Amino acid sequence: MAGSGRLALGTLHVPGWVRGSSPAVLSRLRDAAVVRPGFLSAAEEETLSGELEPELRRRRYEYDHWDAAIHGFRETEKSRWSEASRAILQRVQAAAFSPGQTLLSPVHVLDLEPRGYIKPHVDSIKFCGATIAGLSLLSPSVMRLVHTQEPGEWLELLLEPGSLYILSPPSRHEHSPVAGGPPHPTQPQPVFSCRGSARYDFSHEILRDEESFFGARRVPRGRRISVICRSLPEGMRPGGLGQPPPAC
Repeated sequence: MAGSGRLALGTLHVPGWVRGSSPAVLSRLRDAAVVRPGFLSAAEEETLSGELEPELRRRRYEYDHWDAAIHGFRETEKSRWSEASRAILQRVQAAAFSPGQTLLSPVHVLDLEPRGYIKPHVDSIKFCGATIAGLSLLSPSVMRLVHTQEPGEWLELLLEPGSLYILSPPSRHEHSPVAGGPPHPTQPQPVFSCRGSARYDFSHEILRDEESFFGARRVPRGRRISVICRSLPEGMRPGGLGQPPPAC
């Protein structure tokens, strides 16, 4: 779609959306995260961003996060949504979370200015559970995962506007189709899935504009909004989260 920052979805094969340091890393992480480009239509993306804009506009961009993980951001947690947005979030829940998982009731909304970025970090199990799922709005970006003990092991994901990424334990996507396999006629197809230790053995970050490359391809960073749903931390009752959310 000209001028929208989107790629022509469906024209690229799986390697167009993910890069890894080695086939072993690709194999190790193939079930730990799921990237689904084109999860949102352009109209759905406009619905979400339009609903969020008035609330975000009342906040100033910040440059000192509580755990030093984010630079150039504003954020909020939102529990009340329009009917149209609720329908989108219900689709996210169906795509990303197991029936037995309980979600944190506020949805985390993170707005990065064009020069903003998320530094490498590992998610804390105190603030969100086994699964997180994020919608990317407005700008393409590159998410990089790096092994905490072996920095030469890494994975990069290209996140286009309207895409959904999921980081989760293996059981949720055990039956996701493998790249190159025959698609199920009714099941939405992930373009690439990587799971297992991605949440806790690998740090993840959103690259700053000057570092935003996907291989040799420049991915210019503009303002990016992410809408993040999170499962409840183990042992926590709904409504029990009393600390700021992580920089997912």
